[in-house]
Amino acid sequence: MVFKIAAIGIGVAVVHQVLSKSGREEYAMLTTLSGVLAVVMMLLPHLADLIDTLKKLMDF
Repeated sequence: MVFKIAAIGIGVAVVHQVLSKSGREEYAMLTTLSGVLAVVMMLLPHLADLIDTLKKLMDF
């Protein structure tokens, strides 16, 4: 999971730099936003499991 997130981050950073250097800042920002959303969507199931586990621990 960590390597997937790192790969997405590196890919987004490269695309962002290329688009920024070519004068397409709007597309660069959209690329960054889509990368963040992709990572959040990957993490949502794991966060839900974490919240369920914490609820079970707090109930005793």
